Amino acid sequence: MTIEYLKRSKSEATRKEDDSRTRAVVEATLADIEARGDDAVRALSEKFDNYSPDSFRLSETDIEHLLSRLSARELADIRFAQDQVTTFARAQRASMTDIEVETLPGVILGHKNIPVQSVGCYVPGGKFPMVASAHMSVATAAVAGVPRIVACTPPFHGEPNPAVIAAMHLGGAHEINVLGGIQAIGAMAIGTASMAPVHMLVGPGNAFVAEAKRQLFGRVGIDLFAGPTETMVIADDTVDAELCATDLLGQAEHGYNSPAVLLTNSRALATGTLAEIDRLLTILPTADTARKSWQDFGEVILCDTYDEMLAVADDIASEHVQVMTDRDDWFLDNMTCYGALFLGPRTNVANGDKVIGTNHTLPTRKAGRYTGGLWVGKFLKTHSYQRITTDAAAARIAAYGSRLCLLEGFVGHAEQCNIRMRRHGGENVPYGAAVPHREAAE
Repeated sequence: MTIEYLKRSKSEATRKEDDSRTRAVVEATLADIEARGDDAVRALSEKFDNYSPDSFRLSETDIEHLLSRLSARELADIRFAQDQVTTFARAQRASMTDIEVETLPGVILGHKNIPVQSVGCYVPGGKFPMVASAHMSVATAAVAGVPRIVACTPPFHGEPNPAVIAAMHLGGAHEINVLGGIQAIGAMAIGTASMAPVHMLVGPGNAFVAEAKRQLFGRVGIDLFAGPTETMVIADDTVDAELCATDLLGQAEHGYNSPAVLLTNSRALATGTLAEIDRLLTILPTADTARKSWQDFGEVILCDTYDEMLAVADDIASEHVQVMTDRDDWFLDNMTCYGALFLGPRTNVANGDKVIGTNHTLPTRKAGRYTGGLWVGKFLKTHSYQRITTDAAAARIAAYGSRLCLLEGFVGHAEQCNIRMRRHGGENVPYGAAVPHREAAE
């Protein structure tokens, strides 16, 4: 296997140093929110967003006023995108069915899919107003039937962003708060006098938001670790350098620490893409952010074969993977570790981010090795139940249960089975003893 890096990102050691500093800041901030509640939240909002309204929660009047500032075209575009997301989410929900089966005569087993009862949806918006993130979290939670949906987004240029608030409201949020960063995540999870805590946190965010979710996991559920945006372009000589460079920078502009990787078996495409990136950075309005991201976190990896490209891609497990080759379906069939795939040159990650309908909250930092992205199923808990309807079934299961409990040394467990055998099987099992095996009965 011959793999050549024409450009490398920051070292893993440097990234770990950054993570360590972030972890310490988040830990101290969450402790402050735990101790001081609303006072800490307000102080943090003043410090980081210069924003301190009478109430962070918007009233119905506030929401109506903000929606009135949008044009009919803007509202129609928001509704169109939201419709695509909810249409796909409803199809996914329909694939999840409750079941009940009689596994033995008189033994009924089943499961039910029950919505999480309260969810906190974080919608980033301090640098760019992430309208689409509201569809992905709020609207998807609504499709799942979550009865309490709390939404938080930071102020944009010192005030609520009308488009983000519209997407939250139209998506079905019950409580909308103009609150960002660690303070929003902490308030939703820990709770304050003005905000009841939720059972689950969802949504993407910067490194501090992602770390806050990580530290709060266990106290509340989370969707996944959705940190800074990652993108990978897998391409061969069926596409050109301008297309690859455009798709890499399109995601690098998210933030200063957004990894962007070109994985190719064409040296000409690799070197051409490097040159095109340099050219595009001279005309891209968001070049200050994209340039820093590409400088520190961009990579160009040259492989000899498609099998090598597949192995490298699965090892990196990038959040967004755009595949533009002469064998896109081969990658679909064989890739196992990623957030979402974007197949062929006609589609792109921006489609998935904004409008096409699949969810854009996806696993980052190799989490695609063990989880997929946010979807309607993340808002549902699958709970099992059991029922025994006959004395014969109760006795049959009790006999096996009694012996298996004692095999492990659990006498109290065994007695739960034994008392059923005495009452429903008519056998006076000595206390703490195993139900004897009888071939005909079992």
